[in-house]
Amino acid sequence: MLCYAWQRLPEPAVLQATEAAPFHRPLELLTQMLLHATRQLLRRGLPLAFSSIEQETKELRGRIELAPTLSRALLPQGRAVCRFDELSPNQPLHQLLAGTLAALATHPGLPLALRREVSEVRRRLPASVVPLVPAAPVFGALRRQRLAGADAFLLHLCELIFDTSLPAPAAESRSRFPDFRRDERLMARLFEQAVRNFYRREQRQYRVFAETIAWQAEAAHTPDLALLPTMLTDTTLDSPARKIVLDTKYYAAALRPRYDQVRLIAPHLYQLFAYLQNLRPTPGQALEGILLYPAATAAVDVRYTLGGHPVRIATLDLHQPWPGIAADLLALVA
Repeated sequence: MLCYAWQRLPEPAVLQATEAAPFHRPLELLTQMLLHATRQLLRRGLPLAFSSIEQETKELRGRIELAPTLSRALLPQGRAVCRFDELSPNQPLHQLLAGTLAALATHPGLPLALRREVSEVRRRLPASVVPLVPAAPVFGALRRQRLAGADAFLLHLCELIFDTSLPAPAAESRSRFPDFRRDERLMARLFEQAVRNFYRREQRQYRVFAETIAWQAEAAHTPDLALLPTMLTDTTLDSPARKIVLDTKYYAAALRPRYDQVRLIAPHLYQLFAYLQNLRPTPGQALEGILLYPAATAAVDVRYTLGGHPVRIATLDLHQPWPGIAADLLALVA
């Protein structure tokens, strides 16, 4: 799911490395993946970019910074503070990588052998790369750079490790890593992205995208229409013959107890119904809706016709081996 959510399928070497060793905690798996990605980066060589450096020096380079030079009385000593640009691997992503590896190298939640492996890889980074402590503003700034490929994968790994860290009790000064699968908000986002990107890659019948739906509404005062909430589908699968609105819901159960019996979750059904009522398919195109839940408690697969449109509420068993998950997803829209 992580690989599809990040739009980066595992390379054969990664699969061999992860399948060969048992992982008792998700942090161990994420650390192994980060180590493999870092080794790949080091094998290719860290990309260089110009960095602005301010340095006290005897040789004039670039631009002299008069204020610090005069305040330190450097000129009589034959020295000056200069600012110049230099090609260096000391870039924000590499600094973040160094900081993440430094945190993992001393983390008590990892086996000693894995921590030593992290330390060894950390020492292979150039000494000029200054470690940057992982923090939310750092990830925000790097996301705005719209990194791609291997760089984006490194960023995703570092951010997931950061997001799933929790402060330990006040008596301790260390951090601990929980199972990120217990974070429902994070897993809901991953589940949605993984399902959408799976359909983008694994089938050719539909065009796959997240679609903004316009309200079929009128108002006496046109500006009032801007107050209506945005309707954005999780996944729309579009072909000349069919348009499927697929909403993923990462909940513990697709059914909830209501008085003396269980029922479907009303807000989810209302939301999907609103999407179908306001969409305008092309002539000859059938419009359908699907609510997809993970099968955490009991399997559900029910079908209705709502407002003239076929609607299906189904669960996906995420505990089965991946080939079964893939086959179930393809069968859902077949």
